[in-house]
Amino acid sequence: MKVLILTNLFPTPWDPLRGAFNRQQFERLGQLHEVDVITAVDFRERLGDPRGQVDAGHLHTGHFVFVFPPGIGRSLHALCWLLSLWWQCGSRIRKAGYDCMLVSWAYPDGAAAGWLARRLGIPYVLKVHGNDLNVQANHMLRRPQIRSALTGAAGVVAVSRALAAKAIALGAHPSNVHVLYNGVDTSIFSPEERLRSRARLGFSTYSPMLLFVGNLKASKGCLDLLEAFPALLAAQPLARLVYVGTGAARAALLARAKALGCLDHVEMAGAVVHAELGDWFRAADLVCLPSHNEGVPNVVLEAMACGTPVVASHVGGIPEVVPEYAGILVPPHQRQALSAALIEASARRWNRTRIATHARGFRWEDNIRHLDAILCAAATGAAVSMGASA
Repeated sequence: MKVLILTNLFPTPWDPLRGAFNRQQFERLGQLHEVDVITAVDFRERLGDPRGQVDAGHLHTGHFVFVFPPGIGRSLHALCWLLSLWWQCGSRIRKAGYDCMLVSWAYPDGAAAGWLARRLGIPYVLKVHGNDLNVQANHMLRRPQIRSALTGAAGVVAVSRALAAKAIALGAHPSNVHVLYNGVDTSIFSPEERLRSRARLGFSTYSPMLLFVGNLKASKGCLDLLEAFPALLAAQPLARLVYVGTGAARAALLARAKALGCLDHVEMAGAVVHAELGDWFRAADLVCLPSHNEGVPNVVLEAMACGTPVVASHVGGIPEVVPEYAGILVPPHQRQALSAALIEASARRWNRTRIATHARGFRWEDNIRHLDAILCAAATGAAVSMGASA
């Protein structure tokens, strides 16, 4: 088939680390079909200098500049997304003869692409991730646009059962909704002696070592984690908290760590390329992701694949993939509960082999087989067998 993928969640020269989970999935899909990926780039980001190259394997990649009124008119963003795409890439899309489209992220991407697909007569599959339904759909003027995208899709792919239920509640037909958990690349994420990974990263005596991997923004719980950390430090004076990632909250984190008196035990490691994250997960005693909203973050799956237990929020699809022997889940925003979970988890003896064995069940091969069946059914108008849903 000839497949067009439209999304904002894919690496670009201006953000080469973005959407690593999509890159892994789309590259594998590109081994089966002719796949073009067109990525939306925020016009403010496009004004900056490129920060790296994008190696996309079997894919044909391109981008368009998403122009929109910043700060206001969020309900108009889908229209702006569509007009930006059509102005810059419309002729190319119209002439390409695509069999189907895969759209990753519901708003504004899905709402805009749904209009485009219906105009061109191309069936599309909508992939939803978390905040696009859990947050964006709560806004009165965006909700009907998201509902239209869901009901017009030939298939809806959700990364968790919780998100699938949300899609159905918003109007998607249950028979069209498929749960596909992301996979884990075990060539990168697998167990190894912790001291070896720590030596490669330059860590030695810190124990326990807590690791946060993700975008440094409040909704990811990075500030909550910092507020919870001093309680662990009081119980474990050699504890260290390491943040891997970049984002708007970096300065606030450093200022707050200084105010809390724990700056010497907090490290900002910056961005790390996906292929090098394995050592960071293996070096950590705990991986912490106290997000306020989530689908199923690959950070959690990849940490467990390295045999590392997690402390995370009981939100979205996280409870579906983290059994009690692999981590501790706490309510979001509850910093005292998070402190208690960190203390308990740091003292518990974890069966790392069992944790890694569990995570190996999330296979990209299964994910792509199911996604391929859904896309083929969309292109041909056939029904998807129950075997295509995880």
